[in-house]
Amino acid sequence: MKAYQLKTIHDLSKQSLPLELVEVPIPKLEEQEILVRVLCCGICHTEIDEIEGRTPPATYPIIPGHQVVGVVKEYNHANRFKEGDRVGVAWINNACGTCEKCKAGKENLCDQFTATGRDAHGGYAEYLKVHEDFAYPIPDTFTNEEAAPLLCAGAIGHRSLKLTGMQNGDRLGLTGFGASGHLVLKLSKYLYPDSEVFVFARSKEEREFALSLGATWTGDSHETAPSRLFAIIDTTPAWSPVVSAMANLEAGGRLVINAIRKESKDIEALNKLNYENHLWMEKEIKSVANITRLDVEEFLQLAAEIPIKPKVELYPFERVNEALLDMKNKHIDGAKVLMVAQ
Repeated sequence: MKAYQLKTIHDLSKQSLPLELVEVPIPKLEEQEILVRVLCCGICHTEIDEIEGRTPPATYPIIPGHQVVGVVKEYNHANRFKEGDRVGVAWINNACGTCEKCKAGKENLCDQFTATGRDAHGGYAEYLKVHEDFAYPIPDTFTNEEAAPLLCAGAIGHRSLKLTGMQNGDRLGLTGFGASGHLVLKLSKYLYPDSEVFVFARSKEEREFALSLGATWTGDSHETAPSRLFAIIDTTPAWSPVVSAMANLEAGGRLVINAIRKESKDIEALNKLNYENHLWMEKEIKSVANITRLDVEEFLQLAAEIPIKPKVELYPFERVNEALLDMKNKHIDGAKVLMVAQ
């Protein structure tokens, strides 16, 4: 099969092409695994973190990609799906299932958590394999390319929104407005119809997009919102928006950082973090670590009911490196999806 491999760390700021197209054997199935013929795969900023070494694979080479939509081709003593079923595979690839975190439904915090496209081969390939318990049926509501971003950008956004602890009427802020941000805005408008949403984004196009989806106000990430906010979800790779977000929170407010890693280029921004202005009055900072299977299942169901249809930008399979460089250089227009099957 054809697959794109990451073989070493790359500095994308130098415009190097990080992934190499290779021919590799189709994966052989172990007990309770399914073989998925990949139709498309969402492109996530976490791939940038993998490529640049902030959350590197345990071993090289690795096939990235963790927002996978495909059809079941084979299975080995598995009974959740049959041949031809359309399924999705998300960031969570496996967990031990026996530790206290897993038993409590917090498998995202399991010490043995493994990630699709980082610890196990992912969806930038014609086929991948996965344990049947870590695949999800795709609602008929969605096309393949619409479903792909829901598996990570949507599911992790759903988890972030839950972690804010907000209620209807509370004001919500979103810092950064890419794939996850625009899905969170749509979800919040449904779950909290009386809540105003304030969007902080660096580009005029992103701010206009947010307003078209119902944002109350938009501004640059360093601007002061016209009202203090109960919660802010940060989806940026930078540190400076964190400091600005804390200044925009009301007393007792919470910042939820939806990022596996932060880039270090502007870490000096943290020197501006002032206890009295940014943290006092019982403000909180909470990180989002991975996702659980329940996050994915809940969000797919919610997205189908509402329905939530993401805005997608499609790239053919041979342009995966171009898509990654576009994401690195902030050329964001909704969610990016790699079309694997022609």
